[in-house]
Amino acid sequence: MNEAAETTAFAARLGHNFVRPELLIRALTHGSRAANGQADYQRLEFLGDRVLGLVIAQALFEGDRGAREGQLAPRLNALVRKETCAEIAESIELGSALRLGRSEALSGGRRKLAILGDAMEAVLAAIYIDGGLEAARNVILALWDDHIHTAESRAADPKSALQEWAQARGMALPDYQDIARSGPDHSPKFTIRVVLENKQFSEATAPSKRAAQHIAAQQLLAELE
Repeated sequence: MNEAAETTAFAARLGHNFVRPELLIRALTHGSRAANGQADYQRLEFLGDRVLGLVIAQALFEGDRGAREGQLAPRLNALVRKETCAEIAESIELGSALRLGRSEALSGGRRKLAILGDAMEAVLAAIYIDGGLEAARNVILALWDDHIHTAESRAADPKSALQEWAQARGMALPDYQDIARSGPDHSPKFTIRVVLENKQFSEATAPSKRAAQHIAAQQLLAELE
């Protein structure tokens, strides 16, 4: 499928009919492809992050009127972080519609979490500029629906919980150590070890350091309990 067809198919998956399709093209254009004055998605990404934050914050605010700010904030963070945006992007096959430079495409750019997350935010900005806040809200709420309903569990941060466990027992903060990196550049694997002052530890391997840290902390908490 050529680029124009991929863009059209992706717009259909989004559920938004663009009046200005050039906005979507820009939102899907990576810096490795931008040339001769053609803009990439970086500026749109900046705006999309704010649009997403507003819509999700309102959804959480209205969805749980009894929740305190301290409960809502971690749920918001869990729903707007890059990993979640990349997960949503994968669910609608955004990668297939990305416009990448040849080297970036060959290195697996269509599957890189950072690129997918950034482009997803840029796409939301494109919808906002094209159709206004209500159009962006409709798309965001449709795509994030399942995530919003599980926001409380997604907000659980094992790293914070492990830190609190250690501090409550007079221990130093948990120490996260980089143990190994494997795999090709486009699909790396990171192994992280978290060690407590009492020498208890756990190791985990994941596609990102952040994910490996979370899994390692979660495993160690399970052992401590």
